[in-house]
Amino acid sequence: MGRQLRLELNRPPTYRREDFIASPTNAAAIRAVDAWPNWHGGCLALIGPEGSGKTHLARAWAQRAGALAPGPEAPIDITALNGRPVLIDDADAWIGDDALFHLINMAGEPGGGLLLTSRTPPVEWTADLPDLRSRLNALPVAELEAPDDAILQGALQKFFRERNIRPTEDVLPYLMRRIERSIPRARDIVARLDEAADAEQRPVSRALARQILEIDDETGDLFE
Repeated sequence: MGRQLRLELNRPPTYRREDFIASPTNAAAIRAVDAWPNWHGGCLALIGPEGSGKTHLARAWAQRAGALAPGPEAPIDITALNGRPVLIDDADAWIGDDALFHLINMAGEPGGGLLLTSRTPPVEWTADLPDLRSRLNALPVAELEAPDDAILQGALQKFFRERNIRPTEDVLPYLMRRIERSIPRARDIVARLDEAADAEQRPVSRALARQILEIDDETGDLFE
């Protein structure tokens, strides 16, 4: 099957709940997130390695809950967040102790809720406030594991769809056997296949996939 003509504007990334790829490795975390608003104390920490789906699952929750999602680009207005569900991505990386302490305290109020994402569990986060330290140690945690085959395959298919690519039928099984179990790696491979196919006016085929992976192998050898 050949490659469709790709429009200049690719589909933007979406965080729809129905697009989140479920498997046994993330089932417990999905159940924990879906249990809102019945989280203990109104809080949940969602942790996992890069590319495990934290942002997707968290943003899907935020859409369902009508949550606000402040970021590091502006100071947090605590009063504006009171009584609202709140999502804090990469909570260990940028939010200050005082703001985080107040958000945790407000999470259990009517209409509230707090979802924190991070690569590491809250017990490992730095906290200079003793009261914050105790609250972080007590936070309920949902953990996403590294992608299994089902998640990786679904991610590859999603990235191909977003770029309006229809690879030949042997591309997906070929990549599944050869790339590491990493969503960022899958995204990078699809992007490079897209660029190479455009540059060389070729379909996205197994031969092109092999060419890309061989370039990676040769580049890696330079640094061994």
